Amino acid sequence: MTELLEAAIARLKTLPTDKQDAIASLILEEIEEEQRWDESFAHSPNLLTKLATEAMAEYRAGKTRELDPEKL
Repeated sequence: MTELLEAAIARLKTLPTDKQDAIASLILEEIEEEQRWDESFAHSPNLLTKLATEAMAEYRAGKTRELDPEKL
């Protein structure tokens, strides 16, 4: 276990049990989400490359436009 994680756990131990459980749930959800992403990319390793290639082809063909955050 890393020093940072040990420090975080030490601080968590000082919190009330309901807050400890809430934070533990968030951590577990994050770990599960990471595993789902890893599995998704493992099953389609070339998907991201394909999507990036398609996006660059559209850019080069002038089929894209600059994102305006004010219009989102």
